[in-house]
Amino acid sequence: MKIYVGNLPYSTTNEELKEAFEKHGTVKEAYIVKDKYSGRSRGFGFVEMPNEEEAMNAIANMDGTEMGGRRIKVAEAKPRTRATS
Repeated sequence: MKIYVGNLPYSTTNEELKEAFEKHGTVKEAYIVKDKYSGRSRGFGFVEMPNEEEAMNAIANMDGTEMGGRRIKVAEAKPRTRATS
């Protein structure tokens, strides 16, 4: 299951994100989304957990907690949709 993590401190690393979620189960991948031009964090990221029960537990326990002085938003990631113009 893919998990969205928002309102992250801009200094958060992929490894810090992974470590925070490993407390709740196996993490396959964790990454911070970066601006493609500046390379700086955009303040959100994704965590992929292969076990759905562990992922739901992580969402329930991590949503609204503090990370680096900021209250993070954690939810099941929604599939990307293409914008039409």
